[in-house]
Amino acid sequence: MPQNCLGTIRSYYPKFSEKEKKIADYILENPEVIIHRTINEVADDLNVADATVFRFSKRIGFKGFQAMKIALASETMTSTQSALVEKVEKLHKMNLTEKIFNANIQALQKTFENIESRFIEEAIAHILEAKRIEVYGTGASAVSALIAAQKLLQSGFPACASLDAHSQLLSASLLTKKDAAIFISHTGTSEETFSLLKTIKKSEAKTIVITSDPHSALSINADITLPVSIDETDNQTAFFTFSIAQQGIIDALCVNILHQHEKDDRFPSESPTHSSIKG
Repeated sequence: MPQNCLGTIRSYYPKFSEKEKKIADYILENPEVIIHRTINEVADDLNVADATVFRFSKRIGFKGFQAMKIALASETMTSTQSALVEKVEKLHKMNLTEKIFNANIQALQKTFENIESRFIEEAIAHILEAKRIEVYGTGASAVSALIAAQKLLQSGFPACASLDAHSQLLSASLLTKKDAAIFISHTGTSEETFSLLKTIKKSEAKTIVITSDPHSALSINADITLPVSIDETDNQTAFFTFSIAQQGIIDALCVNILHQHEKDDRFPSESPTHSSIKG
């Protein structure tokens, strides 16, 4: 392992003579400069003899001035590289943060621009008329389904979701044509989710699909598809942006449903609204 020049100078410093301390200060303050200077130039800068600089190099354990410069160059390069790596890592983290925020913003904007208002209106009508609402999602989308059901429940509608596949299948078999089912699926290709859809279609309950693939079997067989527009080429952010955008659709549904619910004469005045929701 190469000798640590700067560390050795600092440890020896209390024992140095005045001239040696003068040389030590010069090196410690200008390590990047000294590696490009000759022994004569250093001696002239400090107004000391060349031999004094040479003896200083020997004093701290090197064979001579050139050996000390090589050690200094190695230390300086390592220090510079470490600082550069640290700076790059910080910039990388900042860029990743900016990247995910920008991706989320773009997904929300594109989803809003591409979704057809008539499909939103139809989905709202089905939810308003439903006696019961089940929200389904498998894998990573199961958590999104739970959040969506909670938002609908807080909006005053009997919505629920389950993480358990058996419970999902059981609830799907109990739906009727007076109920509605909302499916959340990133790709729309989940066999478990499609199996639930086929079960629900037999009951004639209304089915609403939120997915990034409007051409999937799940989308084609649903009554309404609300597409999420995301950048599918970026696998690093695709799932996260889908989650944000699909929750944006759920939020839009809930706000519109609350507004429609409050002004709709078909509902009794004691029906739950956002003003009566606690928690």
